[in-house]
Amino acid sequence: MDLFSPLTLGDLDLANRVVMAPLTRTRSGQSGVPNDLNVEHYAQRAGAGLIITEGTWPSAEGRSYPGQPGIVTDEQEAGWKRVADAVHARGGRLVMQVMHGGRVSHTDITGTDRIVGPSAVAIEGETHVPDGKKAFPVPHELTVHELDDVRAEFVEASKRAVRAGLDGVEMHSANGYLLHEFLSPASNRRTDDFGGSPENRIRFVVSVVEAVAASVGAGRVGIRISPSHNIQDVAETDADDVQATYSGLMKALAPLGLAYVSILHADPTGDFIQGLRRDFGGGFIVNSGFSHVTTREEAISLVEGAHADAVAVGRAIIANPDLVERWRTSAPENELDPTTLYGATAKGYIDYPALGA
Repeated sequence: MDLFSPLTLGDLDLANRVVMAPLTRTRSGQSGVPNDLNVEHYAQRAGAGLIITEGTWPSAEGRSYPGQPGIVTDEQEAGWKRVADAVHARGGRLVMQVMHGGRVSHTDITGTDRIVGPSAVAIEGETHVPDGKKAFPVPHELTVHELDDVRAEFVEASKRAVRAGLDGVEMHSANGYLLHEFLSPASNRRTDDFGGSPENRIRFVVSVVEAVAASVGAGRVGIRISPSHNIQDVAETDADDVQATYSGLMKALAPLGLAYVSILHADPTGDFIQGLRRDFGGGFIVNSGFSHVTTREEAISLVEGAHADAVAVGRAIIANPDLVERWRTSAPENELDPTTLYGATAKGYIDYPALGA
């Protein structure tokens, strides 16, 4: 088993084990409709064994960033079909990350009357809105009935993604967004069946994944988690609680037959993460850090050392659309320009040169 060998994850047949991590790039305009820039960006990177799209909102209330794409309207679905067709034409595989931002947003971004979360607890600090920065608002605590509605939004978004021709969907339960907010006692202060104990805090996440798997097929569904990442005020600092929460989550998801779990963690080879792998028992993708640049040597080591089935890569694949070929041949890599990570133009998005260009 090596980084460049084929891999099957559920219903997904991959040409290699390099996965393009989900990367927010804010290039889809106010409409949230994937456009020519998005089509070219993803098609350029079709050499990755699997592309996981940037987080894509399943409802207006779930939108976190200006320029972020959605999967709610027929126009957005049609835009994603263009992306999927372009990636498939170059032999790639594409999964949509369905991301409800929860309290990581502002009504100036969503255009809705409220921001929602598991509890009425705001993030400290400010967020970027179209005309500057504003303090994060206190979210509306979702009622049990409203949880049914949000679950249905995840299901409908996933159906649209598959109908658009994408190969599957990934539920975003990491990095401080809605599903992750339910997992942490810092953001989930509920006293009903969806809060309190680790068993209760995982309940909504499990129910969403179950519903999506039932609607589009478990072999097309993955989930991304980031235990103890401690970002956007979703603090997970009690080691025993983290162990109970995430081990419980993996064991609850194990019987479903999902395609994979993708874990963002600074120590992917450690006992904690490898224990979660055993609890899950299925396809296992690791991503070693949020701002840490994954190197060729690390990716090869993770797969050859049997620490993961595949490795998710972010910054290196932004700067190198043909990263797999560069890594396969030990070719030099382009340097990332961090000033162009976010924006609305082609610069830093589709203009990184391929080998020989």
